[in-house]
Amino acid sequence: MEGHLNLTLKIWRQKNTQTAGKFETYQVSGISTDMSFLEMIDVLNNRLIEEGDDPVAFDHDCREGICGMCSMYINGRPHGPNRGVTTCQLHMRSFKDGQTITVEPWRASAFPIIKDLVVNRSAFDRIIGAGGFISVNTGNAQDANNLPINKDNADDAFAAAACIGCGACVAACKNASAMLFTSAKISQLALLPQGQIEAATRAQAMVAQMDEEGFGACTNTGACEAECPKGISITNIARMNREYFSAVVSSDNM
Repeated sequence: MEGHLNLTLKIWRQKNTQTAGKFETYQVSGISTDMSFLEMIDVLNNRLIEEGDDPVAFDHDCREGICGMCSMYINGRPHGPNRGVTTCQLHMRSFKDGQTITVEPWRASAFPIIKDLVVNRSAFDRIIGAGGFISVNTGNAQDANNLPINKDNADDAFAAAACIGCGACVAACKNASAMLFTSAKISQLALLPQGQIEAATRAQAMVAQMDEEGFGACTNTGACEAECPKGISITNIARMNREYFSAVVSSDNM
C-alpha cells in the first residue's frame, strides 16, 4: 500500500541491569510514513499487549524534541539516520519498505539499563548538581538592560543552553565521554555575568563529578557534535578546558 511500510524490527530486550539481554525480532505492517518513530513503537506495543506479551519499554515525555528522554540507538546511530532531530522527531518516511531496523539503548556504563530501551541518565543530574547553578539574590527581576552582555557571548550561551541532556553525545563516543554535555552546561554560565561568581569552582566540581560517574575521556573525533540533535559545538569543550585550567591555577585554588 502506498505510503505504508512493512518492516522488520530487531529490538533489544532486557529485564533489568542484572539480567542478560538479547535482540528480539518483530514484524510490523501497515506503518504510515507520516508516523513518528515512537508512534511506530506504540503500534507494536499495542499488538504485544493484545497478544499477552510484555510491551517494549522506552523513555518518552514531550515527543517534541525538547525533553531528551527518547534515547534510542537506531541502525547504529543515536536518534536514527537524520541529523538534527531526536527519536521522537524522526518520521517513518526516513525508512524504506521491507527494511530491517535495529533498535538499542544507549551503551555506557554510566547509563545502566533499567529495562529494554530505558537507561538511567541520572548521572547527568549529578553533574549539574555539582556546579551547574548560579548565586542570585531573590526579589524582582532586574531590567533587561541592567546587565549589558556582548551579543556574541549571548548567542554562544544561548546555543550551549540548547542542550537537552539526551545523552546522544555519550552514545556516539567510543569512550562514552560526557564532555560535550558537561562543557555545554559550563559554557552557558561561563559566558554570562551571572555565572562568574562560581566560575572558580564550577568547572572543577563538574569535571570531577563527570569522572566519578565513570564517563570516559574525549576522543577528539567529533562524533558527539555530529550526532547531537541540537548541534552543540565541540568548541564548548575547549572553553570548558580553559575554565578548568584557569580554576586550577588561580590563586584561590592554589
